[in-house]
Amino acid sequence: MSIQFIDLQAQRLRLNGRIEAAVQAAVVGGAWVMGPQVRQFEADLAVFGKAKHALGCANGTDALALPLMAWGIGRGDAVFVPSFTFAATAEIVPWFDAEPVFVDVDATTYNMDPGHLEATIEATLKEGRLKPRVVIAVDLFGQPADYPAIKAICDKYGLKLVADSAQGFGCTIDGDHPLKWADITTTSFFPAKPLGCYGDGGAVLTNDDDLAQMIESLRVHGKATASDLKDRTFDHDPKYLNMRIGRNSRLDTIQAAILIEKLSIFGQEIEWRNRIAARYNEGLRPHVAAVPDVPAGNVSNWAQYTIEHDDRDGLIAHLKEQGVPTAVYYPIPLHLQPAYDMYPRGPQGLPVTERLMDRVVSLPMHSDLDEATQDRVIAAVASFR
Repeated sequence: MSIQFIDLQAQRLRLNGRIEAAVQAAVVGGAWVMGPQVRQFEADLAVFGKAKHALGCANGTDALALPLMAWGIGRGDAVFVPSFTFAATAEIVPWFDAEPVFVDVDATTYNMDPGHLEATIEATLKEGRLKPRVVIAVDLFGQPADYPAIKAICDKYGLKLVADSAQGFGCTIDGDHPLKWADITTTSFFPAKPLGCYGDGGAVLTNDDDLAQMIESLRVHGKATASDLKDRTFDHDPKYLNMRIGRNSRLDTIQAAILIEKLSIFGQEIEWRNRIAARYNEGLRPHVAAVPDVPAGNVSNWAQYTIEHDDRDGLIAHLKEQGVPTAVYYPIPLHLQPAYDMYPRGPQGLPVTERLMDRVVSLPMHSDLDEATQDRVIAAVASFR
Protein backbone atom coordinates (compact mmCIF):
# COMPACT_ATOMS: atom_id res chain seq x y z
CA MET A 1 0.00 0.00 0.00
CA SER A 2 1.39 3.40 -0.99
CA ILE A 3 2.13 6.00 1.67
CA GLN A 4 0.58 9.44 1.27
CA PHE A 5 2.46 12.56 2.33
CA ILE A 6 -0.80 14.08 3.62
CA ASP A 7 -3.94 11.94 3.56
CA LEU A 8 -6.78 14.42 3.21
CA GLN A 9 -9.41 11.80 2.48
CA ALA A 10 -8.85 9.92 5.76
CA GLN A 11 -10.23 12.82 7.77
CA ARG A 12 -13.23 13.20 5.46
CA LEU A 13 -14.09 9.53 5.85
CA ARG A 14 -13.61 9.68 9.62
CA LEU A 15 -16.14 12.52 9.80
CA ASN A 16 -18.68 10.08 8.36
CA GLY A 17 -20.68 12.32 6.05
CA ARG A 18 -20.58 15.51 8.11
CA ILE A 19 -18.62 17.41 5.45
CA GLU A 20 -20.95 16.32 2.66
CA ALA A 21 -24.01 17.27 4.72
CA ALA A 22 -22.55 20.68 5.53
CA VAL A 23 -21.80 21.36 1.87
CA GLN A 24 -25.30 20.27 0.83
CA ALA A 25 -26.89 22.53 3.45
CA ALA A 26 -24.84 25.48 2.18
CA VAL A 27 -25.81 24.76 -1.42
CA VAL A 28 -29.50 24.47 -0.57
CA GLY A 29 -29.31 27.62 1.57
CA GLY A 30 -28.26 29.57 -1.51
CA ALA A 31 -26.20 32.28 0.23
CA TRP A 32 -23.01 31.14 -1.45
CA VAL A 33 -20.79 34.13 -0.65
CA MET A 34 -20.52 35.41 2.95
CA GLY A 35 -23.58 33.42 3.99
CA PRO A 36 -24.63 32.58 7.55
CA GLN A 37 -22.08 29.78 7.82
CA VAL A 38 -19.33 32.36 7.38
CA ARG A 39 -20.56 34.30 10.40
CA GLN A 40 -20.87 31.13 12.44
CA PHE A 41 -17.39 30.00 11.49
CA GLU A 42 -15.93 33.41 12.34
CA ALA A 43 -17.55 33.26 15.77
CA ASP A 44 -16.27 29.71 16.36
CA LEU A 45 -12.80 30.65 15.15
CA ALA A 46 -12.62 33.65 17.48
CA VAL A 47 -13.51 31.43 20.44
CA PHE A 48 -10.89 28.84 19.49
CA GLY A 49 -8.20 31.48 18.93
CA LYS A 50 -9.13 33.51 22.05
CA ALA A 51 -9.73 36.59 19.90
CA LYS A 52 -12.33 39.36 20.01
CA HIS A 53 -12.62 39.31 16.23
CA ALA A 54 -12.12 36.74 13.48
CA LEU A 55 -12.75 37.69 9.88
CA GLY A 56 -12.67 35.26 6.97
CA CYS A 57 -11.13 36.20 3.64
CA ALA A 58 -10.35 34.64 0.29
CA ASN A 59 -6.97 33.09 1.11
CA GLY A 60 -3.99 33.25 3.43
CA THR A 61 -2.11 35.69 1.22
CA ASP A 62 -4.92 38.23 1.38
CA ALA A 63 -4.97 37.70 5.14
CA LEU A 64 -1.39 39.02 5.24
CA ALA A 65 -2.13 41.89 2.86
CA LEU A 66 -5.21 43.23 4.66
CA PRO A 67 -3.43 44.50 7.81
CA LEU A 68 -0.75 46.18 5.69
CA MET A 69 -3.52 47.96 3.80
CA ALA A 70 -5.20 48.93 7.06
CA TRP A 71 -1.98 50.38 8.46
CA GLY A 72 -1.21 52.35 5.30
CA ILE A 73 2.10 50.62 4.58
CA GLY A 74 3.69 52.13 1.50
CA ARG A 75 6.74 53.47 -0.30
CA GLY A 76 9.75 53.88 1.94
CA ASP A 77 8.50 51.45 4.60
CA ALA A 78 10.38 48.36 5.76
CA VAL A 79 8.59 45.14 6.67
CA PHE A 80 10.84 42.58 8.37
CA VAL A 81 10.23 38.96 7.34
CA PRO A 82 12.12 35.67 7.57
CA SER A 83 13.58 34.37 4.33
CA PHE A 84 12.99 30.73 5.32
CA THR A 85 9.27 30.71 4.52
CA PHE A 86 6.82 30.49 1.64
CA ALA A 87 6.78 33.38 -0.84
CA ALA A 88 3.43 34.77 0.35
CA THR A 89 4.99 36.18 3.55
CA ALA A 90 7.16 38.58 1.56
CA GLU A 91 5.11 38.79 -1.62
CA ILE A 92 2.48 41.08 -0.19
CA VAL A 93 5.01 43.75 0.85
CA PRO A 94 5.93 45.01 -2.68
CA TRP A 95 2.20 45.11 -3.51
CA PHE A 96 2.18 48.34 -1.50
CA ASP A 97 5.52 49.67 -2.79
CA ALA A 98 7.16 48.85 0.54
CA GLU A 99 10.23 46.62 0.85
CA PRO A 100 10.67 43.29 2.62
CA VAL A 101 13.83 43.13 4.70
CA PHE A 102 15.01 39.58 5.26
CA VAL A 103 15.93 38.23 8.69
CA ASP A 104 17.72 35.00 9.60
CA VAL A 105 16.12 32.19 11.60
CA ASP A 106 16.96 30.23 14.74
CA ALA A 107 18.96 27.08 14.02
CA THR A 108 16.68 24.76 16.01
CA THR A 109 13.14 26.14 15.65
CA TYR A 110 13.60 27.58 12.12
CA ASN A 111 11.59 30.61 13.20
CA MET A 112 12.68 34.25 13.15
CA ASP A 113 15.82 34.90 15.22
CA PRO A 114 15.00 37.80 17.61
CA GLY A 115 18.66 38.78 17.91
CA HIS A 116 19.11 39.05 14.17
CA LEU A 117 15.78 40.87 13.89
CA GLU A 118 16.96 43.62 16.24
CA ALA A 119 20.31 43.86 14.48
CA THR A 120 18.48 44.18 11.15
CA ILE A 121 16.19 46.91 12.48
CA GLU A 122 19.21 48.81 13.80
CA ALA A 123 21.01 48.48 10.47
CA THR A 124 17.91 49.71 8.64
CA LEU A 125 17.64 52.74 10.91
CA LYS A 126 21.34 53.50 10.49
CA GLU A 127 21.10 53.35 6.71
CA GLY A 128 18.10 55.70 6.82
CA ARG A 129 16.63 54.75 3.46
CA LEU A 130 13.63 52.83 4.85
CA LYS A 131 11.39 53.40 7.84
CA PRO A 132 10.80 50.28 9.98
CA ARG A 133 7.05 49.68 10.27
CA VAL A 134 6.06 46.02 10.62
CA VAL A 135 7.46 42.65 11.64
CA ILE A 136 5.88 39.50 10.18
CA ALA A 137 6.89 36.47 12.24
CA VAL A 138 6.10 33.05 10.77
CA ASP A 139 5.01 29.99 12.76
CA LEU A 140 6.99 27.71 10.48
CA PHE A 141 6.03 24.04 10.24
CA GLY A 142 3.45 24.60 12.97
CA GLN A 143 5.32 25.86 15.99
CA PRO A 144 5.13 29.41 17.36
CA ALA A 145 7.83 31.97 16.83
CA ASP A 146 9.47 33.48 19.91
CA TYR A 147 6.70 36.02 20.38
CA PRO A 148 7.64 37.31 23.85
CA ALA A 149 11.09 38.31 22.56
CA ILE A 150 9.84 39.59 19.20
CA LYS A 151 7.05 41.60 20.84
CA ALA A 152 9.56 43.28 23.16
CA ILE A 153 11.61 44.32 20.13
CA CYS A 154 8.52 45.62 18.32
CA ASP A 155 7.55 47.67 21.36
CA LYS A 156 11.08 49.07 21.63
CA TYR A 157 11.03 50.34 18.05
CA GLY A 158 7.31 51.10 17.71
CA LEU A 159 6.57 48.41 15.14
CA LYS A 160 3.40 46.48 14.39
CA LEU A 161 3.58 42.68 14.76
CA VAL A 162 1.85 40.18 12.49
CA ALA A 163 1.77 36.49 13.44
CA ASP A 164 1.77 34.60 10.14
CA SER A 165 0.08 31.40 11.31
CA ALA A 166 -0.69 30.07 7.84
CA GLN A 167 1.05 26.86 8.91
CA GLY A 168 0.81 27.26 12.66
CA PHE A 169 -2.75 28.17 13.57
CA GLY A 170 -3.52 26.45 16.87
CA CYS A 171 0.06 26.60 18.17
CA THR A 172 0.53 28.03 21.67
CA ILE A 173 3.13 29.30 24.13
CA ASP A 174 2.32 28.32 27.72
CA GLY A 175 -1.30 27.91 26.62
CA ASP A 176 -1.53 31.31 24.89
CA HIS A 177 -2.02 31.81 21.17
CA PRO A 178 0.34 34.15 19.26
CA LEU A 179 -2.37 36.82 19.35
CA LYS A 180 -1.47 37.48 22.99
CA TRP A 181 1.60 39.28 21.64
CA ALA A 182 0.74 40.11 18.02
CA ASP A 183 -1.46 42.92 16.74
CA ILE A 184 -3.03 40.44 14.37
CA THR A 185 -2.82 36.75 13.53
CA THR A 186 -3.30 35.62 9.95
CA THR A 187 -3.96 32.10 8.75
CA SER A 188 -4.62 30.04 5.65
CA PHE A 189 -7.16 27.31 5.05
CA PHE A 190 -5.39 25.88 2.01
CA PRO A 191 -6.34 22.17 1.91
CA ALA A 192 -2.94 20.87 3.05
CA LYS A 193 -2.94 23.02 6.19
CA PRO A 194 -3.85 21.35 9.51
CA LEU A 195 -7.11 23.33 9.44
CA GLY A 196 -7.78 23.27 5.71
CA CYS A 197 -10.88 23.71 3.60
CA TYR A 198 -11.65 22.21 0.18
CA GLY A 199 -10.35 25.14 -1.85
CA ASP A 200 -8.86 28.47 -0.87
CA GLY A 201 -9.64 30.45 2.25
CA GLY A 202 -8.03 32.52 4.98
CA ALA A 203 -8.74 34.58 8.06
CA VAL A 204 -7.42 37.27 10.36
CA LEU A 205 -7.84 37.39 14.14
CA THR A 206 -7.37 40.48 16.27
CA ASN A 207 -8.35 42.07 19.57
CA ASP A 208 -8.19 45.55 18.05
CA ASP A 209 -11.74 46.83 17.41
CA ASP A 210 -10.67 49.55 14.98
CA LEU A 211 -8.40 47.23 13.01
CA ALA A 212 -11.16 44.63 12.74
CA GLN A 213 -13.61 47.24 11.48
CA MET A 214 -11.13 48.49 8.90
CA ILE A 215 -10.42 44.98 7.61
CA GLU A 216 -14.16 44.26 7.49
CA SER A 217 -14.36 47.19 5.09
CA LEU A 218 -11.22 46.44 3.08
CA ARG A 219 -12.16 42.82 2.36
CA VAL A 220 -15.42 44.00 0.70
CA HIS A 221 -14.30 46.76 -1.67
CA GLY A 222 -13.82 49.40 1.03
CA LYS A 223 -17.47 49.38 2.10
CA ALA A 224 -18.77 51.75 4.75
CA THR A 225 -18.32 50.63 8.35
CA ALA A 226 -20.40 51.45 11.41
CA SER A 227 -17.99 54.27 12.23
CA ASP A 228 -18.23 55.64 8.71
CA LEU A 229 -22.02 55.76 8.99
CA LYS A 230 -22.14 57.31 12.46
CA ASP A 231 -23.02 60.83 11.30
CA ARG A 232 -24.21 59.95 7.83
CA THR A 233 -27.55 58.90 6.42
CA PHE A 234 -27.36 56.01 3.99
CA ASP A 235 -30.41 53.77 3.71
CA HIS A 236 -28.82 51.14 1.47
CA ASP A 237 -26.42 48.23 1.81
CA PRO A 238 -23.12 49.71 3.12
CA LYS A 239 -21.19 47.84 0.42
CA TYR A 240 -22.57 50.42 -2.01
CA LEU A 241 -21.00 53.28 -0.09
CA ASN A 242 -17.27 52.93 -0.68
CA MET A 243 -15.21 54.90 1.83
CA ARG A 244 -11.76 53.64 0.86
CA ILE A 245 -9.99 51.59 -1.79
CA GLY A 246 -10.47 47.94 -0.86
CA ARG A 247 -10.29 44.53 -2.46
CA ASN A 248 -12.54 41.54 -3.07
CA SER A 249 -11.50 39.00 -0.44
CA ARG A 250 -14.51 37.13 0.86
CA LEU A 251 -14.75 33.60 2.25
CA ASP A 252 -17.13 31.34 0.33
CA THR A 253 -20.01 29.93 2.32
CA ILE A 254 -19.30 26.34 1.29
CA GLN A 255 -15.74 26.62 2.58
CA ALA A 256 -16.97 28.07 5.88
CA ALA A 257 -19.44 25.19 6.21
CA ILE A 258 -16.61 22.69 5.76
CA LEU A 259 -14.42 24.57 8.25
CA ILE A 260 -17.11 24.59 10.93
CA GLU A 261 -17.02 20.80 10.96
CA LYS A 262 -13.24 20.60 10.83
CA LEU A 263 -12.73 23.21 13.56
CA SER A 264 -14.96 21.20 15.90
CA ILE A 265 -12.34 18.40 15.96
CA PHE A 266 -9.22 20.52 15.45
CA GLY A 267 -8.14 20.58 19.10
CA GLN A 268 -8.22 16.79 19.26
CA GLU A 269 -6.31 16.53 15.99
CA ILE A 270 -3.54 18.76 17.34
CA GLU A 271 -3.19 16.29 20.22
CA TRP A 272 -2.96 13.41 17.76
CA ARG A 273 -0.35 15.25 15.70
CA ASN A 274 1.77 15.82 18.80
CA ARG A 275 1.59 12.11 19.67
CA ILE A 276 2.68 11.21 16.15
CA ALA A 277 5.53 13.74 16.21
CA ALA A 278 6.79 12.45 19.58
CA ARG A 279 6.83 8.92 18.20
CA TYR A 280 8.74 10.11 15.11
CA ASN A 281 11.29 11.86 17.32
CA GLU A 282 11.89 8.74 19.38
CA GLY A 283 12.30 6.50 16.37
CA LEU A 284 14.33 8.83 14.16
CA ARG A 285 16.68 10.61 16.56
CA PRO A 286 19.50 8.01 16.23
CA HIS A 287 19.36 8.06 12.44
CA VAL A 288 19.30 11.74 11.41
CA ALA A 289 21.28 14.89 12.12
CA ALA A 290 18.38 16.60 13.90
CA VAL A 291 14.75 15.99 14.76
CA PRO A 292 12.39 18.92 15.39
CA ASP A 293 12.97 20.81 18.64
CA VAL A 294 9.96 22.42 20.31
CA PRO A 295 10.87 24.58 23.33
CA ALA A 296 9.37 23.67 26.69
CA GLY A 297 5.91 25.16 27.12
CA ASN A 298 5.30 25.45 23.38
CA VAL A 299 2.79 23.38 21.44
CA SER A 300 3.14 22.89 17.69
CA ASN A 301 0.31 21.87 15.40
CA TRP A 302 2.89 19.95 13.32
CA ALA A 303 1.88 21.24 9.91
CA GLN A 304 5.06 19.52 8.78
CA TYR A 305 7.43 17.04 10.39
CA THR A 306 10.86 18.17 9.24
CA ILE A 307 14.24 16.58 9.95
CA GLU A 308 17.81 17.48 9.04
CA HIS A 309 20.19 15.07 7.35
CA ASP A 310 23.82 15.43 6.27
CA ASP A 311 23.00 13.75 2.95
CA ARG A 312 19.51 15.10 2.44
CA ASP A 313 19.31 14.45 -1.30
CA GLY A 314 20.65 10.91 -0.91
CA LEU A 315 18.05 10.22 1.76
CA ILE A 316 15.26 11.55 -0.46
CA ALA A 317 16.33 9.24 -3.29
CA HIS A 318 16.51 6.28 -0.90
CA LEU A 319 13.06 6.99 0.55
CA LYS A 320 11.57 7.29 -2.92
CA GLU A 321 12.85 3.77 -3.67
CA GLN A 322 11.21 2.62 -0.45
CA GLY A 323 7.86 4.18 -1.43
CA VAL A 324 8.07 6.97 1.13
CA PRO A 325 7.14 10.45 -0.19
CA THR A 326 9.01 13.53 0.99
CA ALA A 327 8.98 17.28 0.43
CA VAL A 328 11.56 20.02 0.82
CA TYR A 329 10.46 23.25 2.48
CA TYR A 330 12.23 25.29 1.21
CA PRO A 331 14.87 24.47 -1.43
CA ILE A 332 15.59 28.14 -2.20
CA PRO A 333 15.08 30.75 0.55
CA LEU A 334 13.37 33.94 -0.49
CA HIS A 335 16.41 36.23 -0.37
CA LEU A 336 18.02 34.04 -3.07
CA GLN A 337 14.91 33.88 -5.30
CA PRO A 338 14.97 35.92 -8.55
CA ALA A 339 11.90 37.91 -7.49
CA TYR A 340 13.39 38.93 -4.12
CA ASP A 341 17.18 38.95 -4.35
CA MET A 342 17.29 42.73 -4.77
CA TYR A 343 15.72 43.42 -1.37
CA PRO A 344 17.71 44.11 1.80
CA ARG A 345 18.81 41.44 4.23
CA GLY A 346 20.16 41.66 7.75
CA PRO A 347 23.80 42.26 8.70
CA GLN A 348 26.25 39.40 8.09
CA GLY A 349 23.70 37.81 5.79
CA LEU A 350 21.50 34.81 6.57
CA PRO A 351 23.91 31.93 7.26
CA VAL A 352 21.47 29.71 9.16
CA THR A 353 18.84 29.98 6.43
CA GLU A 354 21.40 29.17 3.75
CA ARG A 355 22.64 26.17 5.73
CA LEU A 356 19.16 24.75 6.24
CA MET A 357 18.21 24.85 2.58
CA ASP A 358 20.43 21.86 1.84
CA ARG A 359 19.63 19.84 4.98
CA VAL A 360 15.89 19.84 5.67
CA VAL A 361 13.37 17.30 4.45
CA SER A 362 9.77 16.76 5.54
CA LEU A 363 8.24 13.32 6.08
CA PRO A 364 4.60 12.18 5.90
CA MET A 365 2.52 13.86 8.61
CA HIS A 366 -1.21 14.15 9.16
CA SER A 367 -3.60 13.55 12.01
CA ASP A 368 -4.65 10.11 10.69
CA LEU A 369 -1.15 8.70 10.26
CA ASP A 370 -1.33 5.22 11.81
CA GLU A 371 1.51 3.55 13.69
CA ALA A 372 2.07 0.82 11.11
CA THR A 373 2.60 3.37 8.34
CA GLN A 374 4.75 5.50 10.59
CA ASP A 375 6.90 2.46 11.40
CA ARG A 376 7.46 1.96 7.67
CA VAL A 377 8.67 5.55 7.36
CA ILE A 378 10.98 5.24 10.37
CA ALA A 379 12.40 1.94 9.13
CA ALA A 380 13.02 3.40 5.68
CA VAL A 381 14.96 6.33 7.14
CA ALA A 382 16.92 4.03 9.48
CA SER A 383 17.92 1.78 6.58
CA PHE A 384 19.69 4.57 4.70
CA ARG A 385 23.48 4.33 4.84
